[in-house]
Amino acid sequence: MSEKKDLQDCVEELRRERAQCSFDVEELTNIFDGGKELTARRREIVSHLAEHLICSDPAFKDEVPPEYLSHEDLYTNEVRKVTHLMRKLAEHNIPLREASITQVHSVLRDGNPLIVHTSMFANALASLANPKQQQQWVPLAEKNRIIGTYAQTEIGHGTFVRGLETTAIFDPETKEFVLHSPTITSTKWWPGGLGKTANAAIVMAQLYTQGKCYGPHPFFVQLRDFDTHHSLPGVILGEIGPRLGINSQDNGYLRFDHYRIPRTNMLMRHSQVLEDGSYVKPIHNKLSYGTMVWTRVAIVHSCSKKLACAVTIATRYSAVRHQSELVPGKPEPQILEYQTQQYKLLPHIASVFAILFSASSVLRMQRNVAASISKGNVELLPELHILSCAMKALSSQDSTQGIETCRLACGGHGYIASSGLPSLYTSTTCTITYEGENTVLLLQVARYLIKSYRAGLEGLPVLPSVMYLTAPSAMHQSPPLSNQALIEAFRISSANLVKETESRLCRQFNLEQNFHYAWNRCSVALVRCAELHSRYYMCEKFLSTVESIRASDRVRSVLQDLCRLYLIHHITLNQGHFLRSGTLSGVDLSTLEEEMYELLAKLRPQAVPLVDAFDFRDELLGSTLGAWDGRVYERLYEEAQKSPLNKTDVSKAYHKYLQPLMKSNL
Repeated sequence: MSEKKDLQDCVEELRRERAQCSFDVEELTNIFDGGKELTARRREIVSHLAEHLICSDPAFKDEVPPEYLSHEDLYTNEVRKVTHLMRKLAEHNIPLREASITQVHSVLRDGNPLIVHTSMFANALASLANPKQQQQWVPLAEKNRIIGTYAQTEIGHGTFVRGLETTAIFDPETKEFVLHSPTITSTKWWPGGLGKTANAAIVMAQLYTQGKCYGPHPFFVQLRDFDTHHSLPGVILGEIGPRLGINSQDNGYLRFDHYRIPRTNMLMRHSQVLEDGSYVKPIHNKLSYGTMVWTRVAIVHSCSKKLACAVTIATRYSAVRHQSELVPGKPEPQILEYQTQQYKLLPHIASVFAILFSASSVLRMQRNVAASISKGNVELLPELHILSCAMKALSSQDSTQGIETCRLACGGHGYIASSGLPSLYTSTTCTITYEGENTVLLLQVARYLIKSYRAGLEGLPVLPSVMYLTAPSAMHQSPPLSNQALIEAFRISSANLVKETESRLCRQFNLEQNFHYAWNRCSVALVRCAELHSRYYMCEKFLSTVESIRASDRVRSVLQDLCRLYLIHHITLNQGHFLRSGTLSGVDLSTLEEEMYELLAKLRPQAVPLVDAFDFRDELLGSTLGAWDGRVYERLYEEAQKSPLNKTDVSKAYHKYLQPLMKSNL
């Protein structure tokens, strides 16, 4: 009877939380999805998949939880599920792109061996291949006759693309490129699906023709026989072994031994090598980076979704979990009542929207730039490249830290695999490194900031996102400590930091007489410039979106509170920038801190409704702690019963090892 009452209490806790809601949850869900129609379509797909496939189809059921499988069995199990999923999507006429936005791939708990094939590989063909090449390869890829990956990173070179060592030397006699891995460090390393799944790849290699190197270029390369799947002569393939996470993904290595491919396998949308070996250069040398830009924008969007999953789990758990005595002698309160718990969770709920709105802004720019490039205008390409670097670095950092904070906020239970938080962390922390290691990306952003600042001083034109660097530094006539005043404080502080760092760079150059050494000696300050610029951009997009969004007063009000909390939170975390720039005083910061604590209390009753607005079905959230009904303890106990160690009362290890030890005379 007591156990039944405990379960009812958990369900009742969340019911009471939802009864406190002051806004229309459905309306906020529409905003999170990008519109009412998109919410309806997502739910249609999710409902269909969940009810007719994921919940009822035995192929999606794991006989043993993936955590208990060997490395090979884990990979095989995920290949089984993802291939079945793709067949079912085709049968039900659900486009893969639409399925992806529903987070349906989260049923593949620890990675998807086909994810690079359906994302980076497909996008590389779309953006780097010319029309004739697309006609040849895209239909085969769409029908999964070709399963591809994107092989750029090498064991000795990652973000520094110009340093890649794999070579593609044009042979004018046979009209072929000869691919070769001249050193151990030239081994392609990390591409998802490369180890055992893919039979082709887009390979980035140094292009040589007529005795000259023209830098890294993309090539379509068949790796395995399309019928037997055996690796082809001259191609050495394998899997790199277990990682921190995502171990059902067969991240691989690749080497070439003077492997020949036709001249026409060079992706020639932007540049080409003619039959006589002549090189035709692109209209802009960054056009081949289009796949990376697309992937970085996708990472930003994915980070917002994964952080949303984590705060959903941690917030619902915090409403169910009771701990300690807030007031001596009184019942144990929900841990969500503690201000420290609110501080751990509510800023990260706000961060979900900040990242999402920034991703939408960069996505709009990406579409505009793509349209401009098709007309021969590449003016905004550097702006897009830098913004994608900045937002990828900031969102991956924020979401990784946020997910880890959510895990810690769930105490010991957050460490259990079935909570869903460990896999969310391992599948997010890798985004800090791949598609551009964050420090390197931030230094690219810093280089752009310094270059733009110097151009502005000389009266030369600069692109929109950096015009503020040489604008008047005086605060506009906004009400003191208003949202607009805080954005102004970010703007001036960022410009001031760039100005200070540029002066330091000049001083170091005068001492060193070498720009590169001077740059390295200022690199910590340069990264801080890039971080503050990126935060300013994200804050500005959050505020401008909230101010212009079409929403009811109540939804706008809760978004305004979240935006206000986000602004103040990041000001209090970076107080030194604002004190140095003189935009905020010590008294101002104390006032803002007090307001932040008030906002935590104000948003506390809305915490569960806010995460409910993210609208994750239990089947896709996959968490014992974060389910809709709050039955945390029952689910934890049920999941524990699945451990293979619980199949017998006495384990084999006892008879083989423990019993002899216990009977010995040590």
